[in-house]
Amino acid sequence: MEFRRLGKSGLQVSVLSFGAWVTFGQQYGVNEALEIMAAAYDRGCNFFDNAEAYAKGQAETIMGEALTKSGWRRDSYIVSSKVFGGSVEKPSPIQRGLSRKHVYEAAYQAIERLQCEYLDLYFCHRPDPHTPIEETVRAMTELIQRGDVLYWGTSEWSATELMEAYAVARQYDLIPPTMEQPQYNMFHRYRVENEYARLYHPDTIGLGTTIWSPLASGLLTGKYNDGVPADARINLPGYEWLKAMFESETSKARLAKVPALAKIAADIGTTMPKLALAWCLKNPNVSTVITGASRVSQVEENFDALAVVPLLTDDVMAAIEAVLQNKEHSLHGAS
Repeated sequence: MEFRRLGKSGLQVSVLSFGAWVTFGQQYGVNEALEIMAAAYDRGCNFFDNAEAYAKGQAETIMGEALTKSGWRRDSYIVSSKVFGGSVEKPSPIQRGLSRKHVYEAAYQAIERLQCEYLDLYFCHRPDPHTPIEETVRAMTELIQRGDVLYWGTSEWSATELMEAYAVARQYDLIPPTMEQPQYNMFHRYRVENEYARLYHPDTIGLGTTIWSPLASGLLTGKYNDGVPADARINLPGYEWLKAMFESETSKARLAKVPALAKIAADIGTTMPKLALAWCLKNPNVSTVITGASRVSQVEENFDALAVVPLLTDDVMAAIEAVLQNKEHSLHGAS
């Protein structure tokens, strides 16, 4: 397994990691979660991603029980949580957002659910227009100084918001964000490749990224090429938003490109999911790709993508770009 530094920090994170967003607390319990997590851990994964909002805290509860049951040494893995949306149905204004009160309480609730003494990574899940950035940066700094959090970051913040947080930290001698968790895949790439371009340099933020949705919510798996399978998760209660997304004109246009991408994958002797993951890993500014899985066989296939990265030659990347036609000053291949 390859490891990359998480931004300016000294933390080494596995380039493929595992997230609990889709299945934990909704489709699977503790034993199933442990089986899937163990498959990733045994392949070198050291980062397990979570959030207070996933299944309203239940995803963290299941992951915490699985981690305790695993018997793994605490110093052998990284665990995260995210704060913003709240962990209860219909949260009140003080049960969500990035106020000092909620940032504190969400951190300690996550620590309790995950059954760990501290959070390695703690993300602001979305920007909060109702809370001054200084208040959030100060709260994160205090949690780190207490030893309850080791590193903090953001998710889906704009470059402007990230620079404001960094400037506030430097102005008031606080701790700046280390990492950002943006969506990134073949169909969704502008922010990672363009908007954040100057933030990766160590003279600015030295930003690390823990990217999510590398398979574009399943579009890039190839399993929807002939329609939606009956057992697809978009047919499950609670995923109406995903089904609506798949039925949009944008998704239909993207889906039409998948067969051509699948042919490129076949030409180099791999599968569409492996190609999509390897494409994300090819970007040197991606610290880790968060994968998901509902069964061990998916974990195995995901982690086999590591062997595909060397196959992505300049010619192969050019063939992919010819299909996608959405490249804007791509950072792929940058040193």
